[in-house]
Amino acid sequence: MLLFEHRLAERGCLLLWLLPFVLRAQSSGEPKPRPTPCQQSPAKASCKGAGLRRFPKELGPGVKYLELSNNFIQNLSSSYMLEIGQLEYLDMSFNQLEALSATTLAQLPWLRALLLGSNHLDRNYVANGQALHLLRNIEVLDLSANNLESHVAGWYISSLTRLRALDLSGNRMTRLPAGIFWSAPRLHRLDLSNNYIMEIEEGAFEALQGLEVLNLALNSLHCISGFSLTQLRVLNLSHNALEHFISEEGAEPYLLQALDLSHNRLLYFPELPSTQYLTHLNLSNNLIASLLPGSLHPREFVLPYEEMASFNRTWHTAAGLTRVADLDLSNNRLQLFPFTFFHSLGSLHSLSLAMNCLQDSLPQLEAINLGSNSLQPCGRDRGGNVGGGFHVPALAGTCTAFYNMPRLKHLSLYKNNITRLLPYAFDQTSLLSLDLSGNEDLFVPKEALVGLELSLQKLSLRGNQMGDSKAELPCLGTLQVLDLSGNNLSLLPTGLSCSPLESLDVRNNSLTTLEKLASCLPTLEKLASWSRSLKDVSIAGNPFGCCSLAWLDTLQAAGVGVRDLDEALCTYQDKSGNFSAKITSSPRWHCPRPKGASSLALLVVMMSLLFLSSGACCLLKKVQKSTGCAGLQSNRVGVLPHHSKREEPAEGKPADSITNV
Repeated sequence: MLLFEHRLAERGCLLLWLLPFVLRAQSSGEPKPRPTPCQQSPAKASCKGAGLRRFPKELGPGVKYLELSNNFIQNLSSSYMLEIGQLEYLDMSFNQLEALSATTLAQLPWLRALLLGSNHLDRNYVANGQALHLLRNIEVLDLSANNLESHVAGWYISSLTRLRALDLSGNRMTRLPAGIFWSAPRLHRLDLSNNYIMEIEEGAFEALQGLEVLNLALNSLHCISGFSLTQLRVLNLSHNALEHFISEEGAEPYLLQALDLSHNRLLYFPELPSTQYLTHLNLSNNLIASLLPGSLHPREFVLPYEEMASFNRTWHTAAGLTRVADLDLSNNRLQLFPFTFFHSLGSLHSLSLAMNCLQDSLPQLEAINLGSNSLQPCGRDRGGNVGGGFHVPALAGTCTAFYNMPRLKHLSLYKNNITRLLPYAFDQTSLLSLDLSGNEDLFVPKEALVGLELSLQKLSLRGNQMGDSKAELPCLGTLQVLDLSGNNLSLLPTGLSCSPLESLDVRNNSLTTLEKLASCLPTLEKLASWSRSLKDVSIAGNPFGCCSLAWLDTLQAAGVGVRDLDEALCTYQDKSGNFSAKITSSPRWHCPRPKGASSLALLVVMMSLLFLSSGACCLLKKVQKSTGCAGLQSNRVGVLPHHSKREEPAEGKPADSITNV
């Protein structure tokens, strides 16, 4: 035993003596390669959001596209640039860059696109600019969100003669001095949005003869005078403080196609050049009160700028709009909308005039949004003339004519304070959709929608607080979507028998059932025909009766979806009072039984007992016969009349059935 313990101790000492050598051998071995944080292909490497703090060195040769965005790199410097000297695209946006190494950038002669947005390049800008100047072939440069002031931005691009796209958005530029872009004459796209630019000196854009897209949104510009960028195709001046926009008339035609002047303080329709290709014009959210040439603004007209001294108010505002297809004038102060303004707008397809104060007529268009105005549609009077002749509008005074407009397909008149639609208000106007929602206490007589029987597919009468007597519809043979929510209807409007409805919204009304479509229509028969076209209905917010839900069974049996069935309630009454329950909770057991139901139930019970007793008796007799009736038969023997001996049993009958009593 002592010998065993001694040998064990020797072995333990030997293991302890060998342990340092083992650890040393492990430490001197080859280190296991750590997985690279980048995803690589032969020509592309992405290290986006990899937590890097320095330029990666695990890049293979031949990489042309490198993503390093969303990291923590502070310096653009690396001794491994020789391995990626073919780099053409480098994205280092959303890092913490403060310094650009001239030595490093000099090794990237093929670099075409450099994205440095959302960094700290306002620091060390002199040295950083000198490093950028080595990128002679750079075409795309992003310096957005770097807190750059105007002179710093000008220094960074001062030698980049091949630039085609430049992003300086989200910086601290307050002015554009003359000559700031002289070194970048090839610019096609320039983004200066979201700065503090208040002044554009004359000649700032003079060198940019090829500029096509200019974004100056979200700045502090007050006036654009002498606009002469004839080569521009897209100009965004939204979200400034512009009160005037005046262009220059010159020999060269303007190529402008899209102009956004929304969210400014324009007092008048802008003076646009007469020779241009404008197709999209956004003037929403301004202070434009009139479109008539030479008309004065409601407030006193002033000329706060020297450039406006020769201002001429006799503009021909629509002269340059011959190709405009999309015009947005919503949220202005327009009161009149004369036909003369649109005489030259033959290409107009979409017009938005929501949130104005209009009370006058409109021309023929395909889509018009006139929500939140005070328009009253005119009516027409159909006489007995042969051929269906029409007379003059039935409403005198100010009204807007929407009849005889065959090109108009979509019309919105929500919240226009319309209290009554006049007869034939949309006659000979092939509307596909009509929105009359938000006109409280609206009266829609049957004749108001005459003329839309074969075209109207979508109709909204939502939120009008209409009662049963104020909602009449003609036979609309193409109506597929109908919104009647937010009214006081206890019956669905007449005329729906002709409509192949697919979607019906009757939420928040006074409906107790959907069976009573109208007094002149069959009830469940019509609902059954509807269920062949209906796809979905919305019904919540009505006082349905829990005991009158046969219509729901019909719809569900036809596969019609009830979108808000879980929210729908019904009412029932018991001895304690009136109560409501969810329709989905199967509340019909609360319903009282019809008269005579108790007597009928009693009769059913009695008949059931009679049949049961008869069956039991027959069964009992059968059992008795099969067992000789032991212990249950009478000992008496019946006397057979007029015979002295027993008769033979009838053919097919056993003798027992005759002798036993």
